[in-house]
Amino acid sequence: MDDKESIYKEPFAVADHLAVNLPDSLASLSEEEREEIAKRATRKVDIMLIPALTLLYLLNFLDRQNLSSAFVAGIAQDLGLSTQQYGTCVAVLFAGYVALQIPSNMIVGKIKYPAYYLCFNASLWGIVSASTGAVTSYTGLAVCRTMLGVVEAAFFPGAVFLVSLFYPRRQMALRTAAFYTGSQIGNAFGGLFAIGILKLDGKHGLAGWRWLFIVEGAMTFGVAIMCAFVMPNRPQTVRWLTPIEKDMLLWRLESDRGTKDENDEVPVLQALKMALLDPKTWLLNLTLQFAFIAATVTNFFPIVVQGLGFKRTTTLAITAPPYILCAIGLLINGFSSDRTRNRSYHIAIPMCFTLLGNIIGVATTKTAPRYFAMCLLPFGFYAASTIILSWVGANMTGPSAKRAIVYAILNAFAQTPNIWSSYLYFSPPRFVPAFIVNLVASALCIGMALVTRWYFKRENRKMDEGRNLGRHGPSEVQLAAKFRYQL
Repeated sequence: MDDKESIYKEPFAVADHLAVNLPDSLASLSEEEREEIAKRATRKVDIMLIPALTLLYLLNFLDRQNLSSAFVAGIAQDLGLSTQQYGTCVAVLFAGYVALQIPSNMIVGKIKYPAYYLCFNASLWGIVSASTGAVTSYTGLAVCRTMLGVVEAAFFPGAVFLVSLFYPRRQMALRTAAFYTGSQIGNAFGGLFAIGILKLDGKHGLAGWRWLFIVEGAMTFGVAIMCAFVMPNRPQTVRWLTPIEKDMLLWRLESDRGTKDENDEVPVLQALKMALLDPKTWLLNLTLQFAFIAATVTNFFPIVVQGLGFKRTTTLAITAPPYILCAIGLLINGFSSDRTRNRSYHIAIPMCFTLLGNIIGVATTKTAPRYFAMCLLPFGFYAASTIILSWVGANMTGPSAKRAIVYAILNAFAQTPNIWSSYLYFSPPRFVPAFIVNLVASALCIGMALVTRWYFKRENRKMDEGRNLGRHGPSEVQLAAKFRYQL
């Protein structure tokens, strides 16, 4: 072993304390009894974690996407916004959102109570969103949207990391898809919810779009406080698990990864270096990047649908079915991915639907085919995105601090298209430049999923042949436990 490899191996490789041993509390139990304890512990985590994350992510999307509904409700006219100024207000949210995700998840990966941290940030974005209802100018709106991006940066990558702390690799895709449905429910019913709030137009002298920000922001603040009392932080500190259930949860996670988590032994800057130098980070990053380029249409979904020629209420109402179908598709795709333990095909196949939707979108503005295209688009890029993120949990070797940083890197880079893509939607009702860019991105996402599959397949073949994978492969403890990358 050369010096370079030895330096790398020192923090987390061949050490007896990293080997996974059956806890004494479980040693006397049969396999069936241990399985029953594991199921009971998983059900408790499912009940307390996934619904809370789903609800927070729903509100996250409502607060982030309500600017589109406010546009339909007349915010541009009231504030005198030009098309370019509105696009800038969409874009500036993602400046802080992108910039702070990596530092935020470096914190999340090391602190004892990540769930409290996420709920605290959720309460902050509720306050900022509600404050947007008081803006009187383009400058005020831009400042509020920038601040909203800053305080929302912690949530999504932190939430995916939190899920990865409680579930083994074979259960990640369905759970990630399950809480990701919150965004789709928010997209589906955000327009319908906006219809109800906009009926407050004129109450106490406030325009309907102002009530939209105030009501949704207040809801977020209240829900964030409640979720802080419910969500678990780490398996070791879950107060509503029995000691034997905690032992089972930790042992199952460590057995699945082939090693104990050496998180406390790795300084955060070293974890950052490990994440940045791992080629798996950038293969997965490119795949997610292209999926999110195709997904930028969601920032303008009501506006694109409005191009079909319907009135305001009808426009907001018909934005719901595409996202309802998407939520159903997410769960089916996530369940299938976990059941077959396959990731790559469950990325490529959904993106084929997005590819078809963009082809139809760029080809015609007729109502029926264009709306059919809009129904296809969300399922493809969101179903693919959830599987890409679960691929991180399944295949990213190293300590959990490294995994937290990788999640942040992927999501931060994936959000950058939201900054520049807002300037592509300038030619209604066809939006040809936007649909062409999204079409190309869909094809590239499919290609990257297959390239990444090839890379992992090659690495598995090397392990089967007993070859050394080098500094970014699994540790010798993991190799002894028959660790293999999921394809």
